[in-house]
Amino acid sequence: MTLDPETCYRAFASRDRRFEGRFVTAVVTTGIYCRPGCPARLPRRRNMRFFACAAAAEEAGFRACLRCRPESAPGSPAWSGTSATVNRALRLIEGGALDEAHVELLAERLGITDRHLRRLFAEHLGASPHAVARTRRIHFARRLIDETRLPFGEIALSAGFANVRRFNHAVRATFGRPPRELRRRASPGRALARRDPPAVDDGLRLSLRARAPFDGGAVLAFLAARAVPGLESVERGRYHRAIESEDGPTVLSVTPILSGIEVSIASPVPRDLIVVASRVARVFDLDADTATILPCLRRDPLLRRALRGRRDVRVPGAWLPFELAVRAILGQQISVKGAATLAGRIVGALGEPLKDSAHGITHAFPTAARLAHADLGAIGLTRARAASLTALARAVAERRLVLDRLGTLDDAVRALVELPGIGEWTAHYIAMRALGEPDAFPAADLGLLRAMENPRSRARSRSKRRGETRPALAAQALARRSEAWRPWRAYAVMALWTSTNPNPRSEK
Repeated sequence: MTLDPETCYRAFASRDRRFEGRFVTAVVTTGIYCRPGCPARLPRRRNMRFFACAAAAEEAGFRACLRCRPESAPGSPAWSGTSATVNRALRLIEGGALDEAHVELLAERLGITDRHLRRLFAEHLGASPHAVARTRRIHFARRLIDETRLPFGEIALSAGFANVRRFNHAVRATFGRPPRELRRRASPGRALARRDPPAVDDGLRLSLRARAPFDGGAVLAFLAARAVPGLESVERGRYHRAIESEDGPTVLSVTPILSGIEVSIASPVPRDLIVVASRVARVFDLDADTATILPCLRRDPLLRRALRGRRDVRVPGAWLPFELAVRAILGQQISVKGAATLAGRIVGALGEPLKDSAHGITHAFPTAARLAHADLGAIGLTRARAASLTALARAVAERRLVLDRLGTLDDAVRALVELPGIGEWTAHYIAMRALGEPDAFPAADLGLLRAMENPRSRARSRSKRRGETRPALAAQALARRSEAWRPWRAYAVMALWTSTNPNPRSEK
């Protein structure tokens, strides 16, 4: 990826942390790379090199700065000029696609050759897919070193390393010091007393940074309105939900803070922590570059009105694609509360129970295999809705439908609408929240169509029709207008939903 050196230099010299995640700066005389905002003395301009991401700097032989901690910065935004294929590849890598597989398999999931995938990564990121995956693992390991009491052997496995030897080598190569020395250097607030036991009976706590500006309270409110009884809850500014682990379901809690989120996981702590961290980051959409997105959306008067007074809009993701797909089907043509109630019945009847419930969390979400063979009519679903859920569950359980391998947005929509009971709206909603497609757009959504109306005429039409839900403009007109919102139409959807539909009537 070609970066303008002078622009990067001015941004780095300003020490403006709003540029975090856009590039890193390496110093040839020290062999160190830093993120924007590093408090160290500004190097001479002639000694500075700029890279699109940390992986590219590490492939060039530079080590991470121990002072500004570039590994704790938010990830590179998906809209930094990379291609749609690279964006999807990055999402799959974040989900662990290269932890135990080869680049060839990743390329196959994307529908391209591995050679073409490597070329795209070199062109847009300046690093190979394996380098990006390796950097992701080692930077997550550094976070566990500093913020937890986990033994180094457990950290190695949690971060996706095959063994402790590779973990030790990667840590030394990236940070210039062994893991034990990095832990001793941890800040006083997080330093671990040598007498502390390595056990994690009280669970684990981890912080994840978001790209600024971040309004975690808005995401929390969205999740609270859709919380499924028994599976998740929002209490006193914290989000709780059941998650799976090798030792059985456990409870994860998330607290939004100014810089991102703090994650707490009750015992037993899952061994695939890097996947857990990736999923919770997706739920809160931490990597969204809203400082770039919102100015573009505000060019449209409709969106400018919807975004008035707002500094941030996120598209809350899903813990698992299958779970969101089930909830989307349940939410068709009924209220959000009604959909959550139906989902709660499914969780209570078919989900695996927790050994110790907390915060009203009693069960994990059922697997596709369990749902595929259940009598859904017995829990109050209509015949048509039960048939749709059964068809979805069987397709996923038999791997005829792999939700994280559906290719482009158009490919995903085509695959989803082939299932009974899933139309364009539901497919785009699943793509938007479950698959992380930033340009997904359910054009026929009633809330969006109402947002297109003038507020005064909308009030008059409601009084005349006494609540009739006939839209004033056709979905085709809205779709045409939305062309100017690409490639961030999903963020436009969230802005309109949350500004005009505080009491939504469907699973939005």
